[in-house]
Amino acid sequence: MKNDRYDLLDGLRGVAALMVLLYHIFNDSKSFFVWPTPVNEFFHNFLGVDFFFILSGFVMGYAYDMQWNRMSLGGFIKRRLIRLHPMVVMGVLVGVIAFIIQGCVKWDGTPVALQSVLWAMLLSLFLIPSPGSMDVRGNTEMYPLNGTHWSLFFEYIGSLLYALMLRRLPTKWLKIWVGISIILLSAFAFLQEAGGLLYGWSVEPTNMLGGLLRMLYAYPMGLLMARLFRERKPCTLQGHVFLKSSLALVVLLALPIIGGKTVETIFQLLCVVVFFPAIIWYAARGKATGVRQQVISFMGRLSYPLYAIHFPIICLQISVTQGMGNVYETSAQPWSVVPFTFVISLVIAILAMKYYDEPLRRWLRKKSG
Repeated sequence: MKNDRYDLLDGLRGVAALMVLLYHIFNDSKSFFVWPTPVNEFFHNFLGVDFFFILSGFVMGYAYDMQWNRMSLGGFIKRRLIRLHPMVVMGVLVGVIAFIIQGCVKWDGTPVALQSVLWAMLLSLFLIPSPGSMDVRGNTEMYPLNGTHWSLFFEYIGSLLYALMLRRLPTKWLKIWVGISIILLSAFAFLQEAGGLLYGWSVEPTNMLGGLLRMLYAYPMGLLMARLFRERKPCTLQGHVFLKSSLALVVLLALPIIGGKTVETIFQLLCVVVFFPAIIWYAARGKATGVRQQVISFMGRLSYPLYAIHFPIICLQISVTQGMGNVYETSAQPWSVVPFTFVISLVIAILAMKYYDEPLRRWLRKKSG
């Protein structure tokens, strides 16, 4: 069960990481590049974060629920730190280097004192959200040196919530939690002026509340699924399970905006409440062997380093392109930049995975006993 099915689920995490990368390449460059209309609506990839959260809850519940009789809270926290924080540090360092190369200026060209950059770096190393006075990019981001780290902040909260409370809840009460969280998340999504779930990345209170609600639904949902999966022990599926589940995920994430506020909000909620859990349940029943298993496993290993370091690279690409005076105004020119940014992000992520993250985590596990 563990090796094959975890590989499929981790492989899906790799697919989602690639889709989030594409989301940031396309959508965060809209202010600088004029994309053709279909690409301009390349929108739902940001829901990959919700997929990550549900998947994390599932894997965490399946991996740790049965170990608490021989594992302390401190031991659990140590494991999570070893798993997550090396790439947090690397992501911050990549963010600092990219920001300095950009000239230490905000998006509007306002210079930023080096002292502010260093304070923002220090806070980010400990995943402490940056206050407005240290918003070195000027976008009110929780982590202006590496914007995607906001989800890692909530990842840590989800891990602590699991260790302190969720793992102790009977399945009945966990179902109630999930039901209430769906109601609260849906109410929040519909009550916002823009609608939808694109919240969590900013220090603005409403935005942070949205991110918290996304996590408070997704983690318990994943945990509930892990419990039900263990209890029911569904039969293993043969065939192209990974290909089918990956295709379903890509189609959902790559769809353009499909309607007004109400229709769009309903679609986003259906993705996180119905479609994503169904994909994870289906993929958890699959099995891969041979070369296919090796490819899927590699995608899973690469997913976190890619997610943790890609955003500053995209910001640097945008800044350098502006500095060269190449603000693209036709539908063809931006495509000369996208492959370069995509490949550079992949290369740096692979190097970070092979020569930093995995060796460091092995060493830390050995030292921690």
